[in-house]
Amino acid sequence: MNEAKAVLDFLNELVWASPSDLPFMVVFLLGTGVFLTLRLGFLQLRKLGHSVKVVMGAYDDPEHPGEVSHFHALSAALSATVGIGNIAGVALAVHYGGPGALFWMWVTAFLGMATKYTECTLAVRYRKVEDGVVAGGPMYYMKYGLGNLGHGVGKFFTFMAPVFAVSAVVAAMGIGNSIQANTLADAMHSSFSIPTVVTGLVSTAIVGAVILGGIKRIASASVIIVPLMAFIYVGGALLILGLHYDAVPGAFLEIITGAFNPPAAIGGFAGSTFAMTMLWGVKRGLFSNEAGQGSSPIAHAAARTDKPVREGVVALLEPFIDTIIICTMTGLVIVATGVWKEKKDESLHLGARDNLVFFQPGVDLGAGAALDPSAKLDVLTIAAGSPQAQLLRNNSIVEHPSFTLADGKAFTGTLRFEGDQPTYRDADGLPVPSGQVMYSGATLTRGAPLTAFAFDRGLDFMYPWGGYIVAISILLFAISTAISWSYYGDRCMHFLFGPKSVLPYRIVYLIIHFLGAIFSLELVWAFGDFANAMMALPNLVAIILLSGKVALMSRDYFKEMKENKK
Repeated sequence: MNEAKAVLDFLNELVWASPSDLPFMVVFLLGTGVFLTLRLGFLQLRKLGHSVKVVMGAYDDPEHPGEVSHFHALSAALSATVGIGNIAGVALAVHYGGPGALFWMWVTAFLGMATKYTECTLAVRYRKVEDGVVAGGPMYYMKYGLGNLGHGVGKFFTFMAPVFAVSAVVAAMGIGNSIQANTLADAMHSSFSIPTVVTGLVSTAIVGAVILGGIKRIASASVIIVPLMAFIYVGGALLILGLHYDAVPGAFLEIITGAFNPPAAIGGFAGSTFAMTMLWGVKRGLFSNEAGQGSSPIAHAAARTDKPVREGVVALLEPFIDTIIICTMTGLVIVATGVWKEKKDESLHLGARDNLVFFQPGVDLGAGAALDPSAKLDVLTIAAGSPQAQLLRNNSIVEHPSFTLADGKAFTGTLRFEGDQPTYRDADGLPVPSGQVMYSGATLTRGAPLTAFAFDRGLDFMYPWGGYIVAISILLFAISTAISWSYYGDRCMHFLFGPKSVLPYRIVYLIIHFLGAIFSLELVWAFGDFANAMMALPNLVAIILLSGKVALMSRDYFKEMKENKK
């Protein structure tokens, strides 16, 4: 198990974090968005109004091929796209990159609108409709759009289509399913003390009741869930911003200025470089709206239309709604309430995910200096409970750190991390179980707890309902994501093994959803991250190679629309 995770961690580091200043995968995703934006003549700006008309049903025709309306297809895709990343991902971006990271999320959303338009137009163009049942997505435009070319490119994508499909099934089981269940179970346990087994059983029953009915039931459920979660979460955020209206202009100013001049060590924040701010904004933006990953085209392929471009303009709304609206609400609440630079006391038994970083006393930890490996210590010396070094945790300089034993006495000895696990030894060099030593200190908050902290602060007169809004939103976001990702996986199973494989897949999907709620998922995270890369890489190459066809389809479609108005 450890060996498998080590291999996956290496591969993920290679794809998602190399080179460290601006990883290849980020450059490829962002560069594709720039290329498509220029090739399509900033279509995401010019045709935004038309996309709204299509979603509102102006061109719906029940006689057109497909299974669901444009609005239902968008809702199904959004229910997968709008998820935990909108709550935790934005908070991570602000935590590690400062408020300016949100600006770079906006940039990725704008570029991602062109990417999403392209891949979803292709998904409808090359989909297969048999007996009214639709199958479409990147594996189909790889096989039928590029695979039929007959030369080297065609042969390559004949091979890459099933690679994409297998990767999508793995990602569906992991990031789209078990990880959603795990995050949901943790949130329900921490907020309402609900046992994880109970949450797992209930969420599995809900997901099962929907996904066993196929895309039509998924789309119908999404039409209810997506507006509900938007009303609760965005409504709560707007209430906070309305109550703190005087802080909103300053929050926007911090976001804009911080994008190019990141904060140094403010309130114990270890500081960011420009590259770090941009990197965190770009990564979280891309992961949130999924532009280029190839997942959403599978849902949009089911749209009832005879014009591929028409569904493409619907799809470009996804990054706008997901990132520019919902992620912005999260970021503004965090920045306007000021909690991103406010420390909270914490006490815990350190584990693999809680490793501290030790630095020599007196080292400047601001503005990226903490990245200097020569300043780090391998072993932390602790005298009478007090560490003899500076500590950094979650990119936060720890204030008032201390270590105590189970009997309340101050701990004296050493601490080091071996294989990410904390190892304590007392003053005589004898091992001390990690569960016997309690670490305490004041640090900045990150992830979903930071968003919950911001909602609690923004609605302090309603305490603890601010945090409950976040917990309920996680419930809706996680279930809706699991429901829609099940469809992505079952279309890929249909592509790989035919229609008879779909029902067994759905049953396994539900079993894994329940298990995800009650077990640790470190290996699943690693598998999911790598599967995402294996989806995105061939998909990005395919849409670049087919972008000329999309440009021609776009020209013809909008020319026809213009002529029909005459």
